[in-house]
Amino acid sequence: MTEIEPVYGAGTLLLVAAAAVALLLLLIIRFKLHAFVALVLVSLLTAVAAGIPVADIPDALLTGFSGTLGSVALLVGFGVMVGRLLEITGGAQVLADTLIARFGEKRAPLALGVAALIFGLPIFFDAGLVVFLPIIFTVARRFGGGILRYGLPTAGAFGVMHGVVPPHPGPVAAAAELDGNIGLTLLLGIPVAVLAWFIGGYYVARYLSLRYVIDIPDAVFGRMNGGRDDVADGGSGGPGAGGAGAGGGSTTATATQAPPRFGTVLLILLLPLVLISLNTVVDTLVKAGAVAEEAGWANALILVGQTPIALLITVLVALAALAPGRFTMGRANAVLDDALGPICSIILITGAGGMFGGVLRASGIGSALTDSLSDLGLPLLLQAFVISTVLRVAQGSATVALTTTAGLISAQVAAEGLSDLRITLLVFAVAAGATVLSHVNDSGFWLVSRFFGMDVRTTLKTWTVLETTLGLVVFLLAALLWPVTG
Repeated sequence: MTEIEPVYGAGTLLLVAAAAVALLLLLIIRFKLHAFVALVLVSLLTAVAAGIPVADIPDALLTGFSGTLGSVALLVGFGVMVGRLLEITGGAQVLADTLIARFGEKRAPLALGVAALIFGLPIFFDAGLVVFLPIIFTVARRFGGGILRYGLPTAGAFGVMHGVVPPHPGPVAAAAELDGNIGLTLLLGIPVAVLAWFIGGYYVARYLSLRYVIDIPDAVFGRMNGGRDDVADGGSGGPGAGGAGAGGGSTTATATQAPPRFGTVLLILLLPLVLISLNTVVDTLVKAGAVAEEAGWANALILVGQTPIALLITVLVALAALAPGRFTMGRANAVLDDALGPICSIILITGAGGMFGGVLRASGIGSALTDSLSDLGLPLLLQAFVISTVLRVAQGSATVALTTTAGLISAQVAAEGLSDLRITLLVFAVAAGATVLSHVNDSGFWLVSRFFGMDVRTTLKTWTVLETTLGLVVFLLAALLWPVTG
């Protein structure tokens, strides 16, 4: 639904938002209420307290919930299917072995992070994370040290690429709103994102993973026997096969089946990257007028490069490449069922997180806050960061914080006649504010929390801290470059 006219002033709405977050944390952490139930309950109470008309409250709740599910459910579902197929056939182990052979055991977290930076260029945060999960789990089982040692650098890499670098929607929309050069934002954004990840992501993740050692969760892919759980036609679990997946004991461990080749695994992982990249390139050419809008081949590439469709194609290719000689389609269906079962809770909690953020946006809190913040008289770069940060904290969505902040400062940017380079630095400052302080109203917070088996308190102490240091480093780099670009 569209944002309503704020019933209260900015101060009151800010108090409502703060009280809602505090109540949510109290219900989940202190009273151990299930996160899904707590999120829906607090969303309802927030809608009432913020003055949303009673007749509009169901629409406000369902809009945020369905909007998040529409973007997350298909990606997570198809992603864990691919991950499960790679996991049980030994494909994830093959890729992990290759990475470790190149980087060494001590640099395994670095290897995963670098790979995520590359994959994160065209792939959104949530899609990239679910595709990488089997690799993270396999490496963590092999070398130990807890899931965060490998998961945090990887998730942080996807997060900073999603927030800072085109073709992701937030930086693209911000650059367009500020009349900046998207190509320059891309070229400068890559080194800024990589440097920010290395300073504020990799080293911080290494410290956090030593302080908070989280056991490898079994919920997503199940407990593996020696890091691998192969599938044979028929039969029921051998030693170590029990408990694999939601249905329990759905696969049969065998030691005779050869794992897929490295090239096959790489093809499966690169396929969504290539398809999504083709979508991005062709869509850009169409908008630039270099390709006709009615060109059939262009529309076909744009279609197959949509992230859910690209992942659907990847599932089909993974089945065609991995099933022959290992299991029948009947057994494949059981494997895919096992993959989907454990993620139902993850999807529902993520959707409820989107509901909470949607209610905060619908209440008008964003407009009320930004109207007040835009008159603070801060330097433009700092103003962009502060407004974006407050919007991020208030309503959760990084993309909304990016686009809204860019719209608020666009007139001032146009009046000052800034160069393309300085406008690009402003985009980075806005992106930095939209990255920090991921918490309970951010659907990405719940993805990381549930996939890595963390409670809310631990997620706040790890993922929230990591996102904040990433954003602060991005802003610091923009501030350091600002004086030399005048």
